[in-house]
Amino acid sequence: MKQYIEKNRERFLQELYSLLRIPSVSSMEEHRPDMERCARRLAELLLEAGADTAEVYPTEGHPVVFGERKTDPDLPTVLVYGHYDVQPVDPIELWKSDPFEPEIRDGAIYARGANDDKGQLFMHIKAFEYMVRESGLKHNVKFIFEGEEEIGSPSLAAWAKDHRDMLKADIILVSDTTMISEKVPSINCGMRGLSYVEVKVTGPDKDLHSGHYGGAVANPINVLCDMVSSLIGKDGHITVKGFYDDVVELSEEDRAKLARAPFDLEEYKSFLNIKEVKGEKGYTTLERTGIRPCLDVNGIWGGYTGEGAKTVLPSEAHAKISMRLVPNQDSETITRLFAEHFKSIAPDYVKVEVTPCHGGNGFLIPISSSAYQAASKAMTDVYGVEPVPSRGGGSIPVLADLQRILGIDPLLMGFGLERDTIHSPNESYLLSQLFKGMEAIALFYRYY
Repeated sequence: MKQYIEKNRERFLQELYSLLRIPSVSSMEEHRPDMERCARRLAELLLEAGADTAEVYPTEGHPVVFGERKTDPDLPTVLVYGHYDVQPVDPIELWKSDPFEPEIRDGAIYARGANDDKGQLFMHIKAFEYMVRESGLKHNVKFIFEGEEEIGSPSLAAWAKDHRDMLKADIILVSDTTMISEKVPSINCGMRGLSYVEVKVTGPDKDLHSGHYGGAVANPINVLCDMVSSLIGKDGHITVKGFYDDVVELSEEDRAKLARAPFDLEEYKSFLNIKEVKGEKGYTTLERTGIRPCLDVNGIWGGYTGEGAKTVLPSEAHAKISMRLVPNQDSETITRLFAEHFKSIAPDYVKVEVTPCHGGNGFLIPISSSAYQAASKAMTDVYGVEPVPSRGGGSIPVLADLQRILGIDPLLMGFGLERDTIHSPNESYLLSQLFKGMEAIALFYRYY
């Protein structure tokens, strides 16, 4: 594979650039035509790589790309999952280059989607191409690329149910996660789930003059801040009643296994430019982001935020809140418990609304499976180090849906790094990781 990459390096980059230049932001209606355009481009790349068929399927939301190559019905079938939608680019002024015009700096591609997930799904297309053209593919391979992962995959589960027979496979292969470091590879054997809500606190029925009414009428922003701050206790424990009821506590033995992952706390703080970490009492930083749930405010607003001063006591205040869930916690149950709790702590001088946005459950996979062992051997060959099993802190909620609908486990061979700053300005992806990922995926097919 190394020689094939070297021979086709420039072509690979130009093909990846053709995806990165499409602003496929799923959360913004103005980019709906770009979603269609990106889906069609992926179908073209699959056909060029050797797929027998590749089609764009409509859904209730953004389209799904499905492609496949049938080798032999008696051989194992790998279903490759990825997503082509990306996060918004705001704040645009913090980008050092155009987020939709890829640029290579210091050995990395900088662009929105360079890592998450266009760069990582692209590795699968090229590893597949190599296996078809150069190595003799010994598997049936199917591809499913969606355009709604960044907004919670609201359409894919229903589409997958309707196309269950078409999606039959033995394993779901995914690259949409990070590894510990370039020197210490890892394979995620589990990911957290998600519950995402928006809250609205309303006081008076109109904005008021803060001089005439300040001190006599409750300010919804002040009230919202008080309510939000009460959601997490001083020990870092979430105060929502029933929140931890289904959380399975890991044994000391399992915690010791996860602690094998090398982690430098001082380097972590330095990278984030913070003086100290903060989280649930009694757990390490890695445990807080892997085996424990959390609650965070993702955005908060109300009143006047424009230039200059406007002395207003606002009518409304809003916040977006996400809760990352561990396996065994049910997203719908947590959303209901949160809504009940948040309304119960609202004082009489405001009204509260809680709107569920999206979510999904977490999952775990066995590291004893033949697929995991094949991935581990492949990554060992490429990196010279056996990968460490880890638990991912992020969420790909639809994978739990696919696991349930299709009856097969996902395998997460992610090659991103924390330095890639996905979801933030200046997202990037090291070229070395892009090409090593292609090598490891090709080797996975050899060993699986």
